[in-house]
Amino acid sequence: MKNVKKITGVLMVLFLLIGGFVSAQDRAISAGQLPKTAKNFIAGYFKGIPVTSAIEDREIYGIDEYKVYLTNGMKIEFDSEGNWKEVDGKHQKIPYGFIPGSIRNYSTKNFPNTYIVKVEKKRWSYKAELSNGLELEFDRNGNFKKIDD
Repeated sequence: MKNVKKITGVLMVLFLLIGGFVSAQDRAISAGQLPKTAKNFIAGYFKGIPVTSAIEDREIYGIDEYKVYLTNGMKIEFDSEGNWKEVDGKHQKIPYGFIPGSIRNYSTKNFPNTYIVKVEKKRWSYKAELSNGLELEFDRNGNFKKIDD
């Protein structure tokens, strides 16, 4: 029984050590190395705002996501295919063109003196943060669900 515990302990230590060596690695890349979809998104919605830096987040199985920082301070996260996951305006109004119409309409109708400063697209939902600090949650079709403040 003692040998089993020793072996289990040694295996756990080895597993933790190996896991530390093959964990995620961030790597700086040029904006030109981003997937075409991401480059098109930036050119279409952030035209004239240069990319300060781009980071490729690598996992064991490949690229997990890209993080792009713009000269105006905004941050955009893309999935491994280059599809947007999150746009954070860092308290600045973000472009609305890529945000589903129902989300844009709900926020401007119900909160007319605010604007969207951050939007996040998840698998089953969207989350939009307004300039007044409220967070609005929507289902994947853009239907309003609730307010998180």
